[in-house]
Amino acid sequence: MTTTPDVQLVRDLVAQVPGFEEMYESHMFDQDGVLPHVFFWDVVQETVRSYLGQDPEAPDWRRTLDFLDERLALGVKEADAVIVTSFLNDLPFPGEPGHDIVRSLGPHLAAAFARIRPAG
Repeated sequence: MTTTPDVQLVRDLVAQVPGFEEMYESHMFDQDGVLPHVFFWDVVQETVRSYLGQDPEAPDWRRTLDFLDERLALGVKEADAVIVTSFLNDLPFPGEPGHDIVRSLGPHLAAAFARIRPAG
């Protein structure tokens, strides 16, 4: 059975940022596996909570951003779609708590963010 690039992205994130393991397990659906876009909604929530210091147990937001920036640089279309659509697009908007996290995006994430949300 071949793993699709978007599912591999999720697995690689969990391997690099082990704090997502429990969340990953809760997203496994019988034999169908994980749904990357749904999983990344929770990744955004945990990353913002970590950034805001609201949850000391949340996976480190810096490691998450670094990992995603590195992956976006690889240019794997199916994985990039998850990162852009279900991570960057779901970050807090201006005026919302945690919006300043966008100032910490790496160069690849920042460029993609500027394309999809030029107003922030």
